[in-house]
Amino acid sequence: MTTIVQLSVRPLIGLPMFVPGMSVADEICSALAATDDTLCDGDVVVIAQKIVSKSEGRAVALAMLTPGDSALALAGKTGRDPQMAQAILDESAEIMRPHPAAIIARHRTGHVLANAGIDASNVEGGADGKVLLWPLDPDASAREIRASLQAASGRQVGVVIADSMGRAWRIGTVGTAIGCAGVAVLEDRRGKALDLFGRPLQATIIAVADSIAAMAALALGEADEGTPVAIVRGANRWTCAEDGPGAVGGLRPIDQDMFR
Repeated sequence: MTTIVQLSVRPLIGLPMFVPGMSVADEICSALAATDDTLCDGDVVVIAQKIVSKSEGRAVALAMLTPGDSALALAGKTGRDPQMAQAILDESAEIMRPHPAAIIARHRTGHVLANAGIDASNVEGGADGKVLLWPLDPDASAREIRASLQAASGRQVGVVIADSMGRAWRIGTVGTAIGCAGVAVLEDRRGKALDLFGRPLQATIIAVADSIAAMAALALGEADEGTPVAIVRGANRWTCAEDGPGAVGGLRPIDQDMFR
């Protein structure tokens, strides 16, 4: 019989407002020390995308962008500000569906989401046209943060960088892994596990990193909670010594996209 997994999630308090050049890993270690806590083997540190982007200087003032013809056309179709349309185009490999409610784009990293992940919420200057882009390479950011956390703690941990995304045919957003290191992105159980009646599973592939991100998102919050990091404990089954393929390992190949 499969071992039952017990998971817990705890938001990390005491983190500062992040600005370019700050070390996410160092601030996590300082916040842990201030609460007399420490990381344990198998912990997964879930980090909100915004503080990674802020530390990497990924804020952009829309007023500094000059919209091109494609941006003007996209703005005309969607009612968006032309500078915002240009920012979305700059961050996208493909515009999947332009719509007034959201511009669905395939981000240059391969993730499909609204407005190429560009957001002004919880961004200083957001009311004046400053927006935040995703990290240049979220998986590389996760690997770098993980290496620093492991060096400081002496523990084997995983790191997930999470952002909120919508889902086809569903209302609302869930936390989703956009960067990942040291955590299984997927667990393929096809032919490797039995159901309650002894039949082998035929189609079950578990989105592990996304599930951990979604769990942590409920503790992190989306507004003024000020807790952009959470520690998920008990995930030893899915953590590993290697960094792994990253969150891109969970993306469906374009030739298997059933919605195109």
